[in-house]
Amino acid sequence: MKNLLKSFSGIKSLIKNIDFAKLNELSQKVDLNEMVGVVSKMSEEDLAKMMKMMKGGGKKKEIPEVNGDFYTLEKTLPPHEQEIIAQVRDFMEKEIRPIANEYWNKGHFPMHIIPKMAKLNIAGLTYKGYGCPGHSALLEGFLAMEMARVDTSISTFFGVQSGLAMGSIYVCGSEEQKTEWLPQMQKMEVIGAFGLTEPKVGSGVAGGLTTTCKREGDEWVINGQKKWIGNATFSDITIIWARDLDDQQVKGFIVRKDNPGFHPEKIENKMALRTVQNALITMKDCRVPESDRLQNANSFKDTSEILRLTRAGVAWQAVGCGRGAYEAALRYTNERKQFGRPIAGFQLVQDLLVTMLGDLTAMQTMVYRLSQMQDAGELKDEHASLAKVFCTLRMRTIVDHSRELFGGNGILLEYDIARFVADAEAIYSYEGTKEINSLIVGRAITGQSAFV
Repeated sequence: MKNLLKSFSGIKSLIKNIDFAKLNELSQKVDLNEMVGVVSKMSEEDLAKMMKMMKGGGKKKEIPEVNGDFYTLEKTLPPHEQEIIAQVRDFMEKEIRPIANEYWNKGHFPMHIIPKMAKLNIAGLTYKGYGCPGHSALLEGFLAMEMARVDTSISTFFGVQSGLAMGSIYVCGSEEQKTEWLPQMQKMEVIGAFGLTEPKVGSGVAGGLTTTCKREGDEWVINGQKKWIGNATFSDITIIWARDLDDQQVKGFIVRKDNPGFHPEKIENKMALRTVQNALITMKDCRVPESDRLQNANSFKDTSEILRLTRAGVAWQAVGCGRGAYEAALRYTNERKQFGRPIAGFQLVQDLLVTMLGDLTAMQTMVYRLSQMQDAGELKDEHASLAKVFCTLRMRTIVDHSRELFGGNGILLEYDIARFVADAEAIYSYEGTKEINSLIVGRAITGQSAFV
């Protein structure tokens, strides 16, 4: 009798807690008798697993933070350098990300961000004196990556200003030239450009510059053209490299925008780095005073010194572009649902994400060591060239996989990934092609020069 009452009490309690509305809704979707039959045949172990799964099904999964620094390399830096990275990251997220696609699409540069960027106090980051901060090359690399992970165009603009233009004056300028120009450029009151590549001469600039210069009294007369010169449509000064007709050596000049015979023209219809204002510069009897010749630039070896340092920065940019694409894809796969669940939970998607992360982490550790060598004064051409080759190749793979994960949405600018894919092509080519950089490394490891 007691057992009967107990059983009746249990049934009563069960009926009391049943939501008959939901039960009726369920009956429209499944055969309840069939379902009861299946459940009644399950073992206790299978029932326990099913109940555990049902109880856990209502819990919201915690999605890990989207962070491409998987080995936490940033945490190895001193706290004050981490603070600088955080400030640059905040600037890029608040000031650049909201407008990146708009300006890229229009092919315009957001001039209003220059004074805001100047306040970060990071131009000429590694130079000592002349109002420059004097920080490490390693920190400079992290900042290049941080910019490129949001917008490679802005990273390129800054690299031209802080690396190529300021670097030319810092390495090859006289004391008077450094004192005159570097403090203004550090504050970004003066914007610089760097003119080396020519319409018919890219990789062969070491021995084939067609832009010429000839001294006439206290002036130099420059004739020729330069192509793909970033910032040059609005720069205040442009570093121009030309072949001296008298001694056939390469010399550098600080050419001011209002110099007679100096004419920059914007290059239109680009498919990459559209925010960067590249120019075709034509110089016809452009006269530059001797005081504006870089006094310590006497051969292409001096030019190569600058390119070696900035090539390391381009490798960091490639890491940033790859990281931006990876992080965008990772975020998207947790938001995009197919077959009733986020695509991040599919095996093939996870396999692609892990492949991308592996490439990205390898790139990060390579450039990390590269900058350490630069800080120690051990950086050679072949070190920078290997990083440029490897990182730009892996970057291409990462943006390709990212684009794949976005499906059809990947061709829409609003998802960012299309911009990363396009910009990757420019990074792959500038500061030395894969072939030229491979030959630099090949010469170093074999002792044999394979250059023409």
